[in-house]
Amino acid sequence: MTATLDAAGSGCPGPVEPPVLLVLVSRYRYLDADSIARLQSAAPLIMQDLPGRSRAVSGCVVLSTCNRFEIYCEIAPAPEAGKACADALEAVSSCSRLPLATLRALFECRIGPAVAEHLFGVACGLDSLVIGEREITGQIRRALAAAQAAGTVTGLLIRLLQGALRTAKDVGTRARLGGAGTSVASVAINLAVSRLSPLMLSDLSVVVIGSGSYAACIMSLLARGRCSNVTVFSRSGRTAAFAAAHAVAAVTEAELQAAIGQANVVIGCSGNGSRIGTSVMARQQKDPKPLVALDLAPNRDFDPDVGELAGVDLITLEAVRLAAPQTDSAQIQLARMLIRDSACRFYEQESLRTIDAAIIALRHHLHQALEREMENVRKRNGASTSAEETARVLRRFVRQVLHTLSVRAREMAAAGRRDEYMAALEALFGISVHLAQPAGVPNALEQ
Repeated sequence: MTATLDAAGSGCPGPVEPPVLLVLVSRYRYLDADSIARLQSAAPLIMQDLPGRSRAVSGCVVLSTCNRFEIYCEIAPAPEAGKACADALEAVSSCSRLPLATLRALFECRIGPAVAEHLFGVACGLDSLVIGEREITGQIRRALAAAQAAGTVTGLLIRLLQGALRTAKDVGTRARLGGAGTSVASVAINLAVSRLSPLMLSDLSVVVIGSGSYAACIMSLLARGRCSNVTVFSRSGRTAAFAAAHAVAAVTEAELQAAIGQANVVIGCSGNGSRIGTSVMARQQKDPKPLVALDLAPNRDFDPDVGELAGVDLITLEAVRLAAPQTDSAQIQLARMLIRDSACRFYEQESLRTIDAAIIALRHHLHQALEREMENVRKRNGASTSAEETARVLRRFVRQVLHTLSVRAREMAAAGRRDEYMAALEALFGISVHLAQPAGVPNALEQ
């Protein structure tokens, strides 16, 4: 497992000090189908288990998609980063029942500015099978909603994911990555239709294997292409409800082979680890019509031998990647520049946000000192005009002092010198500022 504990290589100009963020990024290509299925099914458990397991982790969001598994955390100060990584891996192991040794080889740990730059790139589709694909933004929204429902998200993580979505929108407008509406699913369906020319999508009979969010995306694309002859099958137990929601037919496992026998296209997007074999996919007719099997699950929904069957054309994710529109290298370079700039702005804003706690503490300190002085004046002079004039002068003095100190605080925070400012507060005034907030506690400035 690799850990990046500083801002080196993040692309941020100057020593911008980041908030404390950590991400564990998986590399699916090293996992077998069963392990991927275990990770994906354990995602909700991991999200709930980790903050309670680790004193170094105050909140987390799990981004689980068809080809990635990432855990975003807000953690205690950087010296605790190693413990936070270890605790996160133990939570994954406990919830997925995968060995720690396997997980240490699978996950890369990134800390600091690299976290925002990585997520912003993911949200823009730069790390996707199809460059510039748009499905990932919906997956990020769902991950955030799940963490909010589970109560595991913090204000910092909310701002991180929302920043990623804004960056994706900005990059999508300013850089030409792929084509409009391009996604893995759209490229795959277009590829399948091309293999069945001269038939159009609206002419096809389609069986969809799966009933999750990815299957819902497939259904939306089929409906948009006016494909009305659609059947769905799932082992999840949600087949009937899913089919009803999308106004399509549902089949049981006993009926699946017959449905496939009448289909032009079978789309596998369940990723549950159970593969459909040759016995189900074999064409029974004497002169069978061609069948395209689209395998869109990274852990494979179809046995590889299906591709050897007569009349069956098996299309894998690798074939989809090769069929995807090519993106000009200059546009990718532009996108990366926009992502770096956005990540740097995010950390600058977070540095300014954290210094607000020091400003609030200083304001409270000076106002308390003012109240003590005003009370002394009142005791000496009663309610005389002189006392009120003294109070007016003191209030004006405090405003002037606070203005200078507040401006200087933000300047030092943006320059990565936040700790120097807070050390000066403690040295000069005896004020100790605790910046960390428990998960779910709103910032005082937001109230």
